[in-house]
Parts: sequence; structure tokens; C-alpha cells
Amino acid sequence: MARRRPLGLRRGLALALAAFVVLTTTAAFIWRDDILQAGLDPKEPFQTYRPPPAPNYARPAAWAMAPARPPAPSDPPTDVFFVMPTTFDGGHEWNAPIDDAAADRYFRRAIAPNYAGPFYRIGRIFAPRYRQASLYTQMTLREDAREARRFAYGDVAAAFRQFRDHLSGGRPFLLVGVEQGGSLAARLLAEEIAPDPSARGRLVAAYLISTVVPAESTPIAPCVRRDQAGCLAAWASAAVGDLQRVQALKDRSLVWGAGGQLVNLEGRAPLCFNPILGAVTDAPAPARLHLGAANATDLEWGVRPAFLARKIRAHCEHGILRISRPKSSTLRPTGTWSDRKKVPGFNLFYADLEADARARLKAWRAPVVAPPAS
Repeated sequence: MARRRPLGLRRGLALALAAFVVLTTTAAFIWRDDILQAGLDPKEPFQTYRPPPAPNYARPAAWAMAPARPPAPSDPPTDVFFVMPTTFDGGHEWNAPIDDAAADRYFRRAIAPNYAGPFYRIGRIFAPRYRQASLYTQMTLREDAREARRFAYGDVAAAFRQFRDHLSGGRPFLLVGVEQGGSLAARLLAEEIAPDPSARGRLVAAYLISTVVPAESTPIAPCVRRDQAGCLAAWASAAVGDLQRVQALKDRSLVWGAGGQLVNLEGRAPLCFNPILGAVTDAPAPARLHLGAANATDLEWGVRPAFLARKIRAHCEHGILRISRPKSSTLRPTGTWSDRKKVPGFNLFYADLEADARARLKAWRAPVVAPPAS
């Protein structure tokens, strides 16, 4: 007959087991971001990494969105070159293959309707698939991650050249980039558009959403009024009271330096465009001027979402767009842990950007009035 353990010993073991479970659960909760982030690390030096095959932008498969035919009189009067943000989580890859199904689904259900959507009625959308740097590269300052982001730029530059030389047909265009795509678009402005008089003359405006660009060295003139064309509107935002986000933008933002290197912002102030006011300004924008936020996730492409107007206040403070926290539950991050680390599946300035782009197109098309003869 087996001897039973004393009651006190059994209770002690049970308490020890319970304490172990509590400690383990607590540790997993505290370090959950680190644990999940570590799971996205490719764990291979970029120098020995073999990237996915290069896209061929002469083929439709290389474009997530592009018109199926040449422009017709019924089409919008401009084109939009749209550089998507990171939609690829990563894991084993530093850079995404262009046919990653999960990344493409996320683009179509969340990114395209919320961030390309405001420009849908203004221009034909051209959104290249490119070997985007994975989500993990936004979470670390490692040199491998910088190499992956520099590598992604080569695809975006090749796509833009195909768009410029063969697809747009000399039409005016807008450049739109979001988050990491906005960073790539900033380099595109500096290296492909600003030095080219023809491309620069056709540029209606550049919108770099959730993107840090040093205010002291913008590749083209900032947008300082709404009736200005050919200018740059770039901003990165943080909710009022979110000091951690503000500090992260100042300390961890990488911007393009000499020779195509990604360097730390190093105390420089970012450019801060206020979408509500349509200008780079420190003036506050009250909620009564806010034209409308929207959550267009899962809407069919081309459907104009319902707007939530007069919900957001915004002002620029030391180069960061400080915004009031929206009360609507539809304007709060949702989804998986990795989804919440990406650009939000809603756009707080959807209607404001739509109206702003229309105004800049009108300004671009306005005839140049010669000064009166003396």
C-alpha cells in the first residue's frame, strides 16, 4: 500500500505550483512584446540572406493596384503613385516576397481603403508590390534591419521609373507614402523627382503619412498653404499625453542621410504638416474644422466610407502632430498583436486629405499669371 504524502507537504507543493504559474503568467505578460518580437527576428545576417526574386514592373503581377487600361476622358485627371506601408509580419524573411498572400490580404482589407481611398476620386491609383522590409525592421535599430529597408528602396525606385516612363503618360501625379512606405517615398522625392524638372513639374503634391522627415532638409518645399502645388506634406503623430510615443519618434526614427544611409534623427525637428489646416504650421486646429475620420477596413474598394467629422483636434508641437484621442471605438487599434504594430486600420484625416488633394490639384491646374509690365 502506497504511503500518502503528509497533508502539509501536499499543500506546500500546491502553493508552490500555483506561485510558479502566477510568476510565469506575469512574466509572459510583462515581456510579451519582447517574446512576440523575437519570433519575427529572421535570425540570419542580412549579408548572407537570399532575398525573394525581384518584381518585373512591366507585368501586372508586380502591381497591387493599377488601371487595366490607358486613361479615358471619364477617369480622374491625375495619377497617384502609392507606396504602401509594411503589411508583412516576417519571421524567416527580412524582405517580403511580392506574392505573400497574408500581406496582400492585409493591404486590400485595411491599407488600400483607408490610405489610398482618400485619393481614389482624384487620381488613378498605382501601388507597386515590392519586397518590403518586414514588420520586425521597424522594431529594431540593427544594421541588418537598415539593410533590409535600403534593399526595399531599390524596388520602389524601379517601380516609379516604370510608372513615370511608361504608365502615367505625362499626366500630373500625386506621391503618397505611408509609414515605412512614406520613408521610401521621401528618398524617391530626393533622388528621382526633385532633380528631374519634368517629374517635379508634374508633381501635384507629396503626402508622406506617419512619416518623419527632417524639417531642415526637405527635398521639395513644404506645403505652407492649401492653394500651393508641388509641395510636401509630411507628419508623424502622437496622441496628447502619449509621451512614450513622442520620445520614440525623437529617439528611434531613422531618416535618409548621405549615400542612401539610414541615420538617426539626432535631435532634428521633423516636418509637421497639419492635415486639418492644410499647412505646416504650429497653429492649433480645433475639432470644428475637422472634416472627417473614417474606418474603411473591409469596405469594398471604391466605396466612400461614412465620415466622423469634428472629432479630432490637432496641433504641431516640436515637430510632432499632437492629436486628441478619438472617442469612437471604430477609431481605435484592433486585430492581432502584429496588426496593432502596423499603421492603424482607420484614417483620422480621410476627408481632410481628400479635400486637401483636390485643392492642390486645382492650384496645379491654375494658369500662371504673368506679373504686370512695368
